[in-house]
Amino acid sequence: MSDRDRKPPFPRQGGKSSGKFAGKPRKFERPQPWRDREQGSDGPVILYGWHTVTLALGNPKRRIRKLYLTENAARRLADERIETKVTPEIVRPSQIDQRLGPDAVHQGLLAEADPLPSPDIDTLAAEGMILVLDQITDPHNVGAILRSAAAFDVKAIVTTARHSPEATGVLAKSASGALELVPIITLQNLARALTRLDERGFQTVGLDSAGPTDIAAVALREPLALVLGAEGKGLRQLTRETCSVVARLDMPGAIKSLNVSNAAVLALYIGASRLGLMPK
Repeated sequence: MSDRDRKPPFPRQGGKSSGKFAGKPRKFERPQPWRDREQGSDGPVILYGWHTVTLALGNPKRRIRKLYLTENAARRLADERIETKVTPEIVRPSQIDQRLGPDAVHQGLLAEADPLPSPDIDTLAAEGMILVLDQITDPHNVGAILRSAAAFDVKAIVTTARHSPEATGVLAKSASGALELVPIITLQNLARALTRLDERGFQTVGLDSAGPTDIAAVALREPLALVLGAEGKGLRQLTRETCSVVARLDMPGAIKSLNVSNAAVLALYIGASRLGLMPK
């Protein structure tokens, strides 16, 4: 029996000719690549892709408003016994393409959800590692950093309300579900946040290609806050001055600087190894 001959596990709403995506194609406003958090947004968070959506469905803190699935995606969710939280609407892949754009790899899943709450910095346990992002605006980079953070059991990511992408769309897809695993703390003043972390016992280590010392020479200790700056600009001056240590990542090759997401994973590996956090 072919996929076309099998009935989807969820009924279409109102038959083939009805439903939000059915009938004459509707024009959707595509999500922007990134949007300054300070501008705010009354709209939902857009989540798409298998890992992104399924981890959101499994997160009790995530409220799903709407869920759109292709027949194949719905069948796969049913086969893997993944609860959908809300009654999904079965749509064609092209209808999700219409919403996201043809280049989005959605794998037949699109969800609209409420944003996750931003924890308070004072609620962070003084243990392990956290990441602090100083105005990194590229959603692909932030998403990749989130994914690495989840892999290294980072306790939280601290970022600014301004000049940082919202946790939606491309960022969420790049994070591959890590949005549901790593809390994001959004603050207005990064220097003040670093001062507060220092008061709570965190070692704040800023990473900069022009840092005065190699991170390998720094006596790292737990709890550790690794601070990363934006592509090109690096750490802002006030951020550098507020960190307890500013260090560089020395490499043997001709290129001495890395993409910020690559620098993050390397720094996390060094930090986890030095702090004894790697599995044995």
